[in-house]
Amino acid sequence: MAFAADYAVLLDRLDDELQAAPEAARAVFAKIIGSACSRIPILSKSGKTARMERLIESGAWTDAAMALVESEIPGWKLRRLVYENGEWFCSLSRQPNMPADLDDSADAAHQVLPLAILRAFVEARRRSKVATEPAPAIPQLHPAAGGVVCCDNFA
Repeated sequence: MAFAADYAVLLDRLDDELQAAPEAARAVFAKIIGSACSRIPILSKSGKTARMERLIESGAWTDAAMALVESEIPGWKLRRLVYENGEWFCSLSRQPNMPADLDDSADAAHQVLPLAILRAFVEARRRSKVATEPAPAIPQLHPAAGGVVCCDNFA
């Protein structure tokens, strides 16, 4: 699929630009919304992105980055946000309550907090597009048809 390969190249370029960016700015958000977002242009027509647009206009970059994640990929939640050795580390997850070792989170780092969140967003978009068939996160168990028998030995 040529489209999938082109999209992967686009996300790689966006991540490289975010990594090289010295600070968050309106142009950074415009570039991400224009190239990696499919829901936000539709939601903006119905007025559901007014909060995010106000945050971008006022320069509240961290809140705007979180609103972007919430609007564009609502299945992903913030799992971890850590500042260590002069760099912010951000993890987004589909299952934030799952143990970290078992979770397939989208991780990114940057010296500027909103850019770390946006880089994690780009990684989450990459993982969302790569997954061709969604697998259930939690196995579905159905009750047994017959009676339930306890096989534990309590002696």
